Amino acid sequence: MNYVEEINKLKKEKNAIILAHYYQKGEVQDVADYLGDSYNLSVIAKNSDAKIIVFCGVTFMGETAKILSPEKKVLMPHKVLPCKMANDITAKDLLEYKKKNPDRIIISYVNTNADIKALSDCCVTSSNALKILEHYKDKKILYCPDKNLATYAKNKYGYDIDLWNGNCNIHDELTVDDVNKLKAEHPNALVLIHPEARFDVASLADYAGSTKGIIDYVNKSDKDEFIIGTECGIIHELEKKNPNKKFYLLNKCLVCKFMKLISLEDVYNCLKDEKFEIKVDEEIRSKAQKALDKMLELS
Repeated sequence: MNYVEEINKLKKEKNAIILAHYYQKGEVQDVADYLGDSYNLSVIAKNSDAKIIVFCGVTFMGETAKILSPEKKVLMPHKVLPCKMANDITAKDLLEYKKKNPDRIIISYVNTNADIKALSDCCVTSSNALKILEHYKDKKILYCPDKNLATYAKNKYGYDIDLWNGNCNIHDELTVDDVNKLKAEHPNALVLIHPEARFDVASLADYAGSTKGIIDYVNKSDKDEFIIGTECGIIHELEKKNPNKKFYLLNKCLVCKFMKLISLEDVYNCLKDEKFEIKVDEEIRSKAQKALDKMLELS
């Protein structure tokens, strides 16, 4: 079966669009109508006329799309596609923290499940986190769940931030030795690292920023060699847009197994059978949307 051809037919028949995160397999990225970071894809879904959204990412991303587009059917190619970072915090634990720390503003990364967003004052992405944290710089803050991005902001600006003990295990495994080793091998290459890496690692970057930020940086740069410190799926888009530039993955550990579970066959079956629909309780959804709306207001 030609899955690309069949997927394209189903999209027209069902008024559907396919969204894919940059960390997906190349074949999935290529069949998608839109590529992007998780939140930007959810905004695209909201603004689209499509009735069905197939979200190729992990589960919290599909939830975010449903929060912003409650009237649309949001599908995912697998029933469960967990994110380790999102699962590093539970609503029960966050409620307990809030009771003990009622004076803390709760800032949650968009890489969280819907019930965590619902308990938050504001959400952030890796692109706007520093700008939004600056808005609350005179407040006491809990930033959750990524301790690395929070440490980056705390050390760089001295804000009063409590750290949640969570992380992206993919980025957290990067080391200073990784950077030094690859810089020695490729001395002319610029180092681009996602701020979900540990602070000592991200501090060595020529540019530390979101997945989309890294792609934009490369597209605009007149340099032709780059060391990439984020999930390996980004290389597909970087090479497509910059065929004459060279890219070196900072460490072979940069592979998210859950992002890589989705195949073209999964996308086809998901759309054909309209299965694995994302549903979010309305009370949770409306509270979570307030935190997302606050993020838009401040960014």
